[in-house]
Amino acid sequence: MAIGNLKDTKSSVRSDEFDWEIDSVVETLRVLRDESLHVRHRLNRPVALPSKRVLSETLAVLASALFPHRLSSRQLQRESVDFFVGQALDASCRSLTAQVAIELEYAAETKVHRNDVLLLAADRVKSIIQQLPTIRQLLDSDIRAAYIADPAARSQDEVLACYPGHRIAHVVYKHDLPLVARMISELAHSKTGIDIHPGAQIGRSFFIDHGTGVVIGETSIIGSNVRVHHGVTLGEPSRSDFKVANGDSRTYDVPRHPIVEDDVTIDPDATILGRVTIGRGSIIGGNVCVTRDVPPHSRVSQAQSRMDTFIEGSGI
Repeated sequence: MAIGNLKDTKSSVRSDEFDWEIDSVVETLRVLRDESLHVRHRLNRPVALPSKRVLSETLAVLASALFPHRLSSRQLQRESVDFFVGQALDASCRSLTAQVAIELEYAAETKVHRNDVLLLAADRVKSIIQQLPTIRQLLDSDIRAAYIADPAARSQDEVLACYPGHRIAHVVYKHDLPLVARMISELAHSKTGIDIHPGAQIGRSFFIDHGTGVVIGETSIIGSNVRVHHGVTLGEPSRSDFKVANGDSRTYDVPRHPIVEDDVTIDPDATILGRVTIGRGSIIGGNVCVTRDVPPHSRVSQAQSRMDTFIEGSGI
């Protein structure tokens, strides 16, 4: 709820009726805020962050440009589609450039002239937009893979209802915009329940069945024609050397997540940890934890469960 609307509710209480001692809270919050800015070396130059709301709106427009007949809110005639797509891309470029400029200012160690930031942001957005045909091809392959693999899907159009967030986020990430990329991934995560780091490399015809609870880490590499079920984790083992008490010793881009080769199937709730390789054509069974390399065309499953039946005391 916007602050301006708080006063409009019928249940509002007049400020002069109670003493909530707000001034002391405001002062304490200011002290904590300044301490945080000081630790992050931003005390005299606090900067804004990209807007999740604006990025969400921009993604929706980009999606309509990628799939104008299916993801736009308009009923388009064939002769007007290109005009619509051009308008959508123009609006997306302007909006995304403003958000990218905010990240570039945030990342800058020194004050940068606003015009220089905007030019750099526009150049990166131009490069990102040029990748949209490739993104469209990858999404088409994902849709076909889902339609083929999922017997409940009655058409490829039905499959498209899923949100194409990661494919766009990954391209943004590759243009050295990790903050905007991560925010785009989180928007997709909130819609699908699938948490894919934008740094993860994913090949063609990737299908996540159901999807809720899937986690794919930053340095994961996934080949083509891979099928993943709900609850699967491609993660890293717990480590203590990334963080220290009074600093940050994390090294980004260190290969620490799995490599999944082509034509692999990973069943529900399987966990694969560390820089291990799952060989081509393998099947990883449900609820297993893999921490070592798996040769090609292997089947990994739990030890066979045992079920005993006791009828009228028999077998006891």
